[in-house]
Amino acid sequence: MRLPNQHNPLIALCVIAACTFLAACGARATLAEFQGNTMGTTYLVKIADIPPSLDSDTLHAEIQAIFVRINNQMSTYLESSTLSRFNAGRETDWFNVPMELVTVVQLARQLSELTDGAFDVTVGPLVNLWGFGPEAASEQPPHAEAIASALQQTGYRKLDFRMNPPGLRKSSPDLYVDLSAIAKGYAVDQVAEHLEQRGISNYLVEIGGELRGLGQNARDVPWQIAIEKPVSGTRIIQQVIAIDGVSIATSGDYRNYFEHEGRQFSHTIDPKTGSPVTHALASVTVVNPSATYADALATGLMVLGPEAGYQLAEREGLAALFIVRTEGDFTGQATPAFDRYSKERQS
Repeated sequence: MRLPNQHNPLIALCVIAACTFLAACGARATLAEFQGNTMGTTYLVKIADIPPSLDSDTLHAEIQAIFVRINNQMSTYLESSTLSRFNAGRETDWFNVPMELVTVVQLARQLSELTDGAFDVTVGPLVNLWGFGPEAASEQPPHAEAIASALQQTGYRKLDFRMNPPGLRKSSPDLYVDLSAIAKGYAVDQVAEHLEQRGISNYLVEIGGELRGLGQNARDVPWQIAIEKPVSGTRIIQQVIAIDGVSIATSGDYRNYFEHEGRQFSHTIDPKTGSPVTHALASVTVVNPSATYADALATGLMVLGPEAGYQLAEREGLAALFIVRTEGDFTGQATPAFDRYSKERQS
């Protein structure tokens, strides 16, 4: 997946690989609601208790400023962004960047190590090669030679970072960094933290399917989130949970793909093979206090698949729901952390 800007509506549909969406609930409107476009997708902010002293237009402008700041640093679709300038350079010396960008790269490295490389922010050349980047969509798989060549340009260990002064360095001139599988979650966290700093304790923030909620909605109940059953061409609810003080993100393979000679090729690329995943995992949902972690973990677990992904999530105590294709249907498998969380929230 890539991180497009709001001027790429077609790509925006590709970025929304998440299959969580707001449950239809609430008999009355929240006291404040903001929505619009950012990062090639849409955003929605609902606030149930905006302080009387806080002007809603001012708050909305502050939220939009957060999006602009993050896009200006991390977008691969803005040629002037810090990340785009780093990617365009052929040098292998340190490149000075804002601390915020280094922080996200550091988190990405931690999650790459945790998932044994299944989450990799350098996978962009392979995503583009398979036609899931900003260029025209592919209608057939690339040749094996092209995949092998693109694999030589990837590898999260080829990206270094430093904190003082903040900077990035690539060990290979061809390295291309794409933060789209973590930046939306990071933006959700940044908006949520800003709302809390403004004295707001009942809110829901959603960007392209990545969500974080705190407190209650306008009906004085926790925010209700529906996890979608991974069926192409329709929207069916698999499960509804309530969130309060946590984030939720979903990665799936059934919204963005192409078919060739009877085979379906997903946009979820395995960084080790250079090709789309072929396992039976249709989607994975992660609940975590951090939307940044939930966003990236959902991608990494989706790459790992139903067995390895579940084993990792269970071992690390992650709250995750795996929906696996079975004979003519789907089977949901929740980790103990997700199962306990789900029961506690709905009791």
